[in-house]
Amino acid sequence: MEHDRNTADHCYNVDHPEVLARREDVGLTGAVMQSVRDTAICLDGLPMDTSFGHAGGAVVQHAPFALAAYWAVAKKRGYDLSKLAGTGQSDFNLTYLGCVTKQQIPTDAGLRFNGDIIEFCTEHLPRWVPVSIAGYNGADTGLTPDQELGSLFANAVEYLDEIKLRGRIPLEVAARGCGGVSFRASIKIFEEACKMRAARLMWSDLLKQRYGINDERVANLRIHCVTAGSKMAYQQPMNNLVRGALMAVSAVLGGVQSLGVSGYDEALSIPSEHAHQMSVRIQQILMEETGLTDVTDPLGGSYYVETLTAQLVEKAWAFFEEILARGGYLACLDSGWLHAKAEENQHKEFMQTESGEANIVGVTMAHDDSSPFEIDGFIGSDDAFDVALERLKEVKRTRHEKGAKTALKDLERVCRGSDNIMPTMMDCLEAEATLGEVGDVYREVFGDWRTPIQC
Repeated sequence: MEHDRNTADHCYNVDHPEVLARREDVGLTGAVMQSVRDTAICLDGLPMDTSFGHAGGAVVQHAPFALAAYWAVAKKRGYDLSKLAGTGQSDFNLTYLGCVTKQQIPTDAGLRFNGDIIEFCTEHLPRWVPVSIAGYNGADTGLTPDQELGSLFANAVEYLDEIKLRGRIPLEVAARGCGGVSFRASIKIFEEACKMRAARLMWSDLLKQRYGINDERVANLRIHCVTAGSKMAYQQPMNNLVRGALMAVSAVLGGVQSLGVSGYDEALSIPSEHAHQMSVRIQQILMEETGLTDVTDPLGGSYYVETLTAQLVEKAWAFFEEILARGGYLACLDSGWLHAKAEENQHKEFMQTESGEANIVGVTMAHDDSSPFEIDGFIGSDDAFDVALERLKEVKRTRHEKGAKTALKDLERVCRGSDNIMPTMMDCLEAEATLGEVGDVYREVFGDWRTPIQC
């Protein structure tokens, strides 16, 4: 499920002043889900027991609420949580490095949340992937392929070291939970395919050498990949169909387990229905018509591919070690060091394009072509804010107020202590506490992250 980012990323209700100031944007990026009732509406008619679910919660501070809402709906419908399959995300790169939000919890609190989710899933939802580190969000912010690899595994170390320190669940189980990751597939076909190959080598070596984990099932990195939205140009947007297909080819050659293709209109809006359909068709053609999936690692053995893979591994480990030497992945977010690296790469790429050193068809060359197709882009609902506000008022008017307030007080107590946040978060959702009320607890207890980005 995709959430409205105006509300979800910040843990605001629609009546928050920051949301009211941009009410026209509410609902443009996803569904407004402020309570368990909203989540139930979105899941109406869906077979949760036979579906592989994505509850949303890509943002670290939003993940406990989004996951608990999904699971609370499942419980109410009589499903056994231990049999539910799905994935969380709760990715630091998304809003601490890429789309930095106005208000979010500090990184140490976020690490605690993710550790709690990993432990909770281990006990109650063994088929659920608790967190998924998204190298994509680092790469589309500006990190190079080797930096994407190095920072992703430095992030994984934060999780595994935290779980090891807690000592409550087997480290192999936590590693299995952290071993479903997301990468970006960009336009350099061989380099991106080699990056996926390098990732599997690095994950296996990391587990064996740092943690003594030799279980092959745990060492089997599971890779989801999305093609680079930042490579989609708004000029001559139909060209992006070709770009998307080629980037998808690189991911398939690299051996990813699942794939998403960015919409051809991504530079103009969130994907339209037609763009979504064409992205699916690209994947279906690659899977059904091309023979690309007939063999595992089809590029293996090529001198160029093996050399490039080895070079990426070497450079990625060097970046990984530099991150650890600077205090670790979260410390490099707090200090702004990772942001500086991404900005440096962005500037270099921009200057290469401006100078003509790097060509982009339809942008720096071949300007005379005109697309015979009109691109309408996504058109949102005009009444999303009004509907969401009325639903919020209805929840607060008809819920058991004392139960909701009691659950929120319990949540504050747990946040100030060291107990796992997820059981109490489940209680909050079942008592119909709202997203903004949960966010208010966070802001009261943890305060705001001190962003290192300066205007």
